[in-house]
Amino acid sequence: MVRILPQTKAAAVNPLKSSQPLGAAFAFLGVDGAMPLFHGSQGCTSFALVLFVRHFKEAIPLQTTAMDEVATILGGADHLEEAILNLKARTKPTLIGVCTTALVETRGEDCAGDIANIRLKRAEELAGTEVVLANTPDFDGAIEEGWAKAVTAVIEGITRPGEQVRKSKKIVILPGWNLTVADIEHVREMVESFGLKPVILPDVSGSLDGTVPDRWVTTTYGGTSVEDIRELGTAEQCIVIGEHMRRPAEVLHRLTGVPYVLFRSLTGLRDSDRFVSLLSTVSGAAAPSGVRRQRSQLQDALLDGHFHFGGKKIAIAAEPDQLYQLASFFIGMGSEIAAAVTTAAMSKILEEVPAQSVQIGDLGDLEALGAGADLLVTHSHGRQAAQRLGIPLMRVGFPIFDRLGAQHKLTVLYQGTRDLIFEVANIFEANGRAPTPEALDPLRKREMPDELRPSPLARH
Repeated sequence: MVRILPQTKAAAVNPLKSSQPLGAAFAFLGVDGAMPLFHGSQGCTSFALVLFVRHFKEAIPLQTTAMDEVATILGGADHLEEAILNLKARTKPTLIGVCTTALVETRGEDCAGDIANIRLKRAEELAGTEVVLANTPDFDGAIEEGWAKAVTAVIEGITRPGEQVRKSKKIVILPGWNLTVADIEHVREMVESFGLKPVILPDVSGSLDGTVPDRWVTTTYGGTSVEDIRELGTAEQCIVIGEHMRRPAEVLHRLTGVPYVLFRSLTGLRDSDRFVSLLSTVSGAAAPSGVRRQRSQLQDALLDGHFHFGGKKIAIAAEPDQLYQLASFFIGMGSEIAAAVTTAAMSKILEEVPAQSVQIGDLGDLEALGAGADLLVTHSHGRQAAQRLGIPLMRVGFPIFDRLGAQHKLTVLYQGTRDLIFEVANIFEANGRAPTPEALDPLRKREMPDELRPSPLARH
């Protein structure tokens, strides 16, 4: 059984995690016409905004209540009301997603009560705009928890409760934060190929896919519509991707009765087969020929690629669900998890990670534990550790700011697993060293006369 090792350091020199409010804002960005609002100081919002812009290379709609010293002491309800009314008047969003920060959470403000009062007092001015609160203190959890809390808050605040008439072929998909824009788009295409109609929440593939709008839009454009969120209860099935999305699925089931099936990962042949089998069962249709061809391509990639993975030592630092996804992938390819580092011990998925131990820590822990590994796997902040250790880095997760196209990287189902195999195998190929005869046969070195041994300089 995997051992979960707690954090023992007093400070993180090279942090691994991003904050909960950033994760919540990320989820709100997957709703059409939305405006995430950080309730706190300007600095909290600016830091998150910089990370978003560097990762996606896009203009990101993100606002702040800009609490000052007086508001920090006396309370920020007036700042929150003013920010919500200004956003409504100037940008006319369909959704304002309020993400609390450590500033208001530490003070103990009743943000839910404040928002209820604002909505009651300003009902006429706020007509047509939903205001949803996600309690996301910076000092607790990470991006994974923030994403899940925002989705839960959206379902609780907007979805129409009660048993409703089910629409045939309609399914709800709740993707985890670690699915990229390309992943979500690919999942949608796979679902639609079975004749099903997916509603994805959040759908960042519609809002953060790098398209250029015809005009300047002050909110998100694309993503899940508020009306679709309101009618989630009419779906006949819910598919959940990632253990951290179990809570939103449970809330949806409690409110509407929609049953759910949870997939801890969609990477790898086995999990992809499970997903396709479920779609076939729900739709009553056999897998299309194109899907069968993708599966065959993955089988060939497994045959071609496994030679490069066998015996390789992998060091991974990621959020819990992404850690499980990647560790399971590498173990399935015949590699060994030499080090596993994650952000928080809240997730039950850590008990399933195929490693001897999981360290709750930061990138400093990855550098210490990953010495001697063949590959480091984490986001762009791990590049200095990789350079110091002389180990190649595979960039995953958030943020990735020193490479283009991170949001278009495919990692799920048959095609995504195939692409991962090729990416990692090519990294090993590019950084591998040709074995010498002595390395292949240690006896050869001992038996060969000194005068016949090649000079070390001759090999260079």
